[in-house]
Amino acid sequence: MLSEPMTLYKLMNLYMLKQVNFPLTNAQLSNFFLEHDYTTYFTLQQALNELLDAGLIHKETIHNSTRYEITQEGADTLGFFGNEISPAIIEDMDQYLKENKFRLRDEVGVISDFYKSTNQEYIVHCEVREGKVPLIQLDLSVPDKDQAEYMCSNWRSKSQEIYSFAMKSLMSRDSS
Repeated sequence: MLSEPMTLYKLMNLYMLKQVNFPLTNAQLSNFFLEHDYTTYFTLQQALNELLDAGLIHKETIHNSTRYEITQEGADTLGFFGNEISPAIIEDMDQYLKENKFRLRDEVGVISDFYKSTNQEYIVHCEVREGKVPLIQLDLSVPDKDQAEYMCSNWRSKSQEIYSFAMKSLMSRDSS
C-alpha cells in the first residue's frame, strides 16, 4: 500500500477517469471522495491540480462546470502504478461508477454556454454529446445576457425535445 495519501488520491482520480468513456466533472469526483470519506474537498482539489500540472489529466471548463479527462500519459501512469490501489478502494470506485454511470454520463453529455460576440450580442452554444461525439449542436444569437443565461439553464430540460423535433422535421418526407 502507498505511504503517501496524496499519491493514492491521484491514482484514484486516474482510475475513475480511465473507467468511463466520458469526462467527469469536479462535482462528480468530489461527490465520490466526500461521500466515501476518503479525503476533504481541498485535498481533492490539490490532487486534481497536481494531475493537471503533470499533464496526466485534461481540464475543460464550460459554463461554471469543470470536466476532467485522463490523458495518454495519465493512462500510462495508471498502468504502471494502478496496482498500488487496494482492492477495497477499487471495489468502492467500481460500485460507484456502476450505480451512477448513466446519471454521470447524462450530466456531462448536455452542455450549454454563452459568450459575447463582436457585435455585442450573446451567442448561446447548446450541445448534446454521446461520449465525445456531438449529437446536436446549436448556436443562437440573443440580444442580452439574461436571455443567454435563461436559455442555458433551460437546455438540459429541453434538449431531448429539441433534438427529437429536429430529427423528425429533417427526416420527414414532406414536400412543403
